[in-house]
Amino acid sequence: MRSSPLAPPLRTPTPRTATVTAAVLAVPSVLLLLLVAFSWRPLSALDGDIARTTHRWAVDEPGVTQVFRVLTDWVWDPWTMRALGALVVLGLVWRRSAWWPALWVTAAGVLGTVAQQSLKAAVGRARPVWPDPVDSAHYAAFPSGHAMTATVVCGLLLWLLQLYGAGRALRRTALALAVVSVVGVGLTRVWLGVHWPSDVLGGWLLGALVVALAVMTHERLFGSERT
Repeated sequence: MRSSPLAPPLRTPTPRTATVTAAVLAVPSVLLLLLVAFSWRPLSALDGDIARTTHRWAVDEPGVTQVFRVLTDWVWDPWTMRALGALVVLGLVWRRSAWWPALWVTAAGVLGTVAQQSLKAAVGRARPVWPDPVDSAHYAAFPSGHAMTATVVCGLLLWLLQLYGAGRALRRTALALAVVSVVGVGLTRVWLGVHWPSDVLGGWLLGALVVALAVMTHERLFGSERT
């Protein structure tokens, strides 16, 4: 049986806070995008140094590499993360009749994916190429789809927990899992040699920006109303 709709959110970010957060994230996101698009040599050199080092480790440690492949291909795969988001959305609708937050999270996730694929096509950055690859991937490199999707999904789910006043223990557990997932998937992509470090950083920044923009817009439109 469905439960009654939730009471008004206990604590939500103010529109000003959300706007400032989005602005702060936009600056490094755009800057990194420009540096990658124009192949800034110091960044390319740093990417290459880190990527060559981690690739040697990946070749020398096949056991660790196999674990990372399982994590990145199954646990933190973009489709796994999207499925998690979809389950939460269905739960909001079915158990809480929370249509607007469910639609908002869905729209933010879709727009994040569209932005990600559009930037990949526009920038057209080539992935690392190795004589002895340990994994492979498709499409252009920047931004990392794994890193961006994990950031968007985890960020939106953490926002929902705050929006509906989840208990401190649940929020702390969710935050810890989110940090491990977002950081972990980024590290696996570099270790497996399918992304440059700045691809992952771009995915993190742009994913966080999508979340901030979604929260900012939601608070401006519905901040003073029941959700």
